[in-house]
Order: sequence, then C-alpha cells, then structure tokens
Amino acid sequence: MTPLESRNRQSLTDLFAGPFRGHGIIMDPEHVPFGTPGDFTCSDRPLTEWRDWMLRGYDAQVQRLEALDDDSVPCVRLSTGTQIFASAFGCSVKVPADSPAFALPVVEAATEADALSQPGLDAAPLWRFFALAEMMWERLGDDAPVSVPDIQSPFDIAALVWRKEQMLIAMMDEPDAVKRLVRKCQDLLTGFLLELKLRFPNCNLCHCPNAWAPPELGCWLSEDEAGAMSVPMFEEFCLPSLVEMSETFGGMFVHCCATADHQYGSFTKIPNLRGMNRVFQAPGPKPAVEAFSGQTVLMMAWMTEAQIGDLLDMALPDTRYLFNMPAQPLEDAQRTYERLRERCPRS
Repeated sequence: MTPLESRNRQSLTDLFAGPFRGHGIIMDPEHVPFGTPGDFTCSDRPLTEWRDWMLRGYDAQVQRLEALDDDSVPCVRLSTGTQIFASAFGCSVKVPADSPAFALPVVEAATEADALSQPGLDAAPLWRFFALAEMMWERLGDDAPVSVPDIQSPFDIAALVWRKEQMLIAMMDEPDAVKRLVRKCQDLLTGFLLELKLRFPNCNLCHCPNAWAPPELGCWLSEDEAGAMSVPMFEEFCLPSLVEMSETFGGMFVHCCATADHQYGSFTKIPNLRGMNRVFQAPGPKPAVEAFSGQTVLMMAWMTEAQIGDLLDMALPDTRYLFNMPAQPLEDAQRTYERLRERCPRS
C-alpha cells in the first residue's frame, strides 16, 4: 500500500465515522474502453476476457491518484448490471450492446414467488463473480481492495424477480408473500456479502458512487423503489431489511435515484447510516442537506463545479460531503481538482 492510499483510507474512514478533516474529493479516471461488450456474470465466455480490462481500470485509478493527490483509494471494480442477484433466482437476462445487462421477471403471482427456491452462492452469476475476484487478487495481491457488483436492496431485488406492477398490487392484496420474497432476497444478499468479507477481508463494499470505506463500516446498496410508495409502505416493506442489514454489517451506505425526498425521515431510521448518495429531482439538494447533516455524509456524484459550489454554499456547520467528480482528461482534471481543493482544504 502506498503512503497516499494509506492516508486516504484513514481520511475516508474519518469522514464517514470519525473526526471531520474536510470534505472528500475523488476524481474519476477516464473510461477504459472494453472491446467486447457483455457482463461477465451472465456470459459463458472465459473470465480471462475481462481480466486485462479490469487490470487496466485499476492501473488508471493508481495513476490518477499519483497525478492528482486526491482522496481516492484504487479498487478492483468488478462492475456488473443490476441483474446479478435476480438472475440467481432464475430470471433471464438481456445484455444490450450499449447499456448494462438487466433481468426480466420470473414471477407474476404470489404462488410463484413462494415456489422459488432459495439460491445458493454456487449459482452461476455469483460463482463467476467470486472466480474473477480470485483471479484479480492472484494478479494484484491481497492489498488491492476488491469491489462489489451493482447491489440492489432486498426489496429492489424482489422487484426485479417479481413483475413490478403485479408485485405492487400484491403489496396490498398479499403483503406476506411480498415480505417472504424480500426475505429470500435479503438472505441471498447477506450470505453473498458475508462470503465476500470472508474471502477478501480487504474488500470494498461500495458500488455507487466510486468511493471506498473499510468493510467494517457497513454495506452499500441501492434503494431505488423508494419513490414508488408512501412512507408507511416503505417502512413496512423496505425499512426492516435495511435496518437488519445495517445491524449485521455495522452500518449502511445508500444510493437512491428515485423521487424520494418524502422518505428522508425513514432513511434516518437506519442505524449507522454512514452515507447517502442521491440523484436529486425538484426541489434539489437542500432538503437532503437539512435532513442528513450531522449524521450522514452526503455523497455527491458526477456534478459540475457550479453545482458543487452551490452545495458548499448551502452546507450547514455539521455537513459532510464526499464529491465524486466525473472523468476528465488529466490536465483538465488537475485544474478542476486544484479549484475544488482550494474550496475544500484538508485539515
């Protein structure tokens, strides 16, 4: 581990769960093109076809950190689409040429949901994930943090497995069947993450945005169905699994790109909510700043400098930000980072 990586691990740990030393700034490297499209978890091609591309992605992060001295921690990003856990339940998968893979529902009724077998970690997409992770560690050593796939919440996985419009109706007509499927999804996700931590103690549980935190601070997931329901429905069907997973893993980091400002009070009921990444709609970021300052880091991803300036202007005395900036050519990134660092000095 380089001195820069060691410093950044400590500063990010402090940002999420320690003394405040200043807002974090992570500058994404430029995209590393991959000649053959496809998701390695749902392909029958050899995993070695993805190995060099992921190694180049890791090297790009190392080089960007050395060039900029930002707050990043290079990680092996084993990125997938949202389909990985749904496909373990038997969902078929579509792999477009120009966008991530996605799952097609396999359930349309409560009886079908109850009939689904609980998948094991030997399901093909999960087995392939662990196999490629092992391959990357063999090349880079156990000092390189292995990151996770695109992780949806237990409820969001269930909404991929069960045709969503039918599942939403079932939340009213057959709520216990929905909860039983959510529990199956939670058990699969929990088992996967526990196995990942066992095999790769130096793992990075972050999937969105491109950040890092020590695994003992909690798991990361997307809760993107929160905008589709009322607060009471969210607290009945979604919140219990979020609370339980946070208690299991020592905390939680949440990505939510739904129109879900009305759920902020419910999100704050998650114990040890370390970070919240929102994709804002109207009325913008101010409600989030007011709701989460003092207890949760607001992880702001891929915004413009002007938007970052607005966020800094509306910050409260106890607001903590982590800015994950979009990729730029190196010289542009250096100038952007210098301006941001001037406004967000390290202490």
